[in-house]
Amino acid sequence: MTQRRDSAPAAGPGGHIWNAGEWWMLALCVCVGVVAGLGAIAFRLMLDVSAHFFMGGLANYYPALPGGESPLFERGSGPPLRWMLAVIPAIGGLISGVLVWRLAPEAGGHGTDAAIEAYHHRGGAVRARVPFVKALASAITIGSGGSGGREGPIAQIGSGFGSVLAARLGLSPRRRRTLMAAGMAGGVGAIFSAPLAGALFAAEVMYRDLDLEYEVIIPSVISSAAAYSVFGLWYGWDPLFATPTFSFRNPAELLPYSLLAVVAAAGAIAFIKVFYLVHRLARRLAVAPFVTAALGGLAAGLVGLLVPEALGTSFGALQAAISLDGPAATGGGALAALAALACAKMLTTSLSIGSGGSGGVFGPSVVIGGALGGAVGLVAMRLMPGLDLQPGAFVLVGMAAFFAAAANTPISTIIIVSEMSGNYHLLLPSMWACVIAYLLARRHSLYTMQLASRFTAESHAGEMLHAALAGTTVAQVLAARPAPRRVHTVAADMPIAEALRRSALADHRGLPVTRADGSLVGFLSDRLLRRLLDGGEQFHALFLACDLAAEPLTVTPDDTLMTCLNAMAGANQDEIVVADPADSTLLAVLSHDDVMALFRRRIGDGFEPPPPVPRPGP
Repeated sequence: MTQRRDSAPAAGPGGHIWNAGEWWMLALCVCVGVVAGLGAIAFRLMLDVSAHFFMGGLANYYPALPGGESPLFERGSGPPLRWMLAVIPAIGGLISGVLVWRLAPEAGGHGTDAAIEAYHHRGGAVRARVPFVKALASAITIGSGGSGGREGPIAQIGSGFGSVLAARLGLSPRRRRTLMAAGMAGGVGAIFSAPLAGALFAAEVMYRDLDLEYEVIIPSVISSAAAYSVFGLWYGWDPLFATPTFSFRNPAELLPYSLLAVVAAAGAIAFIKVFYLVHRLARRLAVAPFVTAALGGLAAGLVGLLVPEALGTSFGALQAAISLDGPAATGGGALAALAALACAKMLTTSLSIGSGGSGGVFGPSVVIGGALGGAVGLVAMRLMPGLDLQPGAFVLVGMAAFFAAAANTPISTIIIVSEMSGNYHLLLPSMWACVIAYLLARRHSLYTMQLASRFTAESHAGEMLHAALAGTTVAQVLAARPAPRRVHTVAADMPIAEALRRSALADHRGLPVTRADGSLVGFLSDRLLRRLLDGGEQFHALFLACDLAAEPLTVTPDDTLMTCLNAMAGANQDEIVVADPADSTLLAVLSHDDVMALFRRRIGDGFEPPPPVPRPGP
C-alpha cells in the first residue's frame, strides 16, 4: 500500500491538524494562494471581456463601475439598444447552461454550496474540470447581463484547485479539506480585495450556527494573503468601492440601525424564498437544464428592461448609492430608485442563478442590502433630522447586515464590507446590525449545504467522541444512574452452583468475588457463567467461586469513560468493576451499556444542536 505523503500524527482531542512544524503545508497554502490569485485575475479578465462583448458589443450598454475599478476596454457612445437587454441574458444563459450541462453539472448555480457540500460530504474532493467550467460559465452568465456575483465562482475555482492539488499529492481527506478551504479563502480574499475577510469567510461559511472551522483559519490566512498580493500586483491595491468619510458619532444612531437590521433580515428571508421558489419551478420544467437557464435569462432581461441597473453585478449602482448625498438624497426619486433596485435585483438574481445559470450570490446580496440600507437611511434622515444621518453609511451597513442574515456569516461579513469599502469607521453599527439581522434570520440560509455546527459534521465525529469520553469520569456515570443499583457479590468460598443461582437475581451479568472484608478476589464474567450453565450440573459441585474467578478488571471513580472503554475492549469484556483505589473495596459494576447511556446524555447536554428546522432549498 502506498504510504501517504502526509504521515503526520492523527489529530488529537482538539482535532487540530496544523502545527508550526508542518512547513510543507505552509508552502502548499502559499502555492494554493498564488494560484487562487492568478485565478481571480483570469476570472476578472474573463468578466470584462464577456461584458464588453455581450452588453457593450450587442446592446451598446456599459454598466457603471465601482470606484475601485476601471474599464478594460474603451467604451462606446450613443444610446443603448434597450430591447437587446432582454435578449442578451437569454443568450448567455443558454451558452452557460450548455457548458454546465455537458461538462460539469456541479458548476451550475451559485457555486459556494457545491464547495460546502464537497467539504463536508466528499472529503474535499472536486473534479479537476470544475474550476475551469465554473469560471467560463459564470463569466458568460454575468457578462451577458445575468445577475450574479463573483464569490461563488471564485470560491469554487480556488477550492477546486486546492482539492485537485491535494489529490495529486496523495493527501488525506483531512488535508484535502484544508487546502480546499484555503483555496476558497484565497479566491474570495483576492477578488474582493478583502484578504482577512476571505480567510474568515472560508472558516465561517461551513456552518449555520455561530461556529468556525478553526483548523482552516491559519492555512486560509496564508493563502488569502498570497492571493491578494498576486491580485494586487495586477489590479492595484484600492478597495472595490470608493467611500466618503463616514463616522459613527451618536449612540442614538443605533435606533435607526436597528430598524435597518430588521428590514435586512426580512429582505434576506424574502430573497431566499424567492430564489429557491424559482429553483424549484425550474427543476419541474420538463425541458433540458440549459433551456431553463435560457428562460431564466430571458425573464431576468425583461426585468432589466425596467431597471437596467439590476443586470450584471450592479456594483456601479451600489457605488452611486454609497455616494448619495446632498440634494439628491432629499428628493423622493432616490428612495424610489433604491427600493426598485432592491426588488429588481432579487428577481434578476433568482431568475438568472436559480434557473440554472452560473454565478455567485454574495454580490447580489450586498447590492440588495445596500439598496435597502440606503432606503432606510433616507427615511431615517427625514424622520430624525437632529441626528445628522448619512444615507451612504446606511448603504454600507445594509450591505453587511443583509448578507449576514442571508448566509449566516455575521463575523466575516462585517470585515468583508469594511475591506471592500476601505472604511472601518462603521464597525460598531455594522456589528450591531449584523448580529440582530443574523439572529432574526438564522433559520434560513442561501447555502443549504451548511451544517448546523462542528458537532454535526462527519469530519469531526472522532474528536467529538474523544472529547465526550475523555471529559466524563466513572463517578459521573454512577451519579447519573436513575437509581442506585445493588451490587450482587459472591463469597470466595461459595460453591459455583450457588453462584449461578445468585447470577439470575443480579442486575449485572457478571459477579464480583469478594472476601469477608469486602475486598475483591476476582470476577466471574458473564461469558464464564453461561459456559458453566451449558456444561451440566455435574461440574457445579466441584468448584468454588475463587477457583474459577479471573483477575478483576477494575477502574476507579476518577477514571474516564475513555479509560473504561479501552480497558473493556482490551479484555474483551462487557463489564468492569469500580473499586476504591485506597483499599480495593468494591463500589459498583459498570457495563458497556452504562457507559454509552451516559455518553449519549453527555452529548445531548453538552453539545446539543438546535432543533431541526425547515430549510429552504430544492
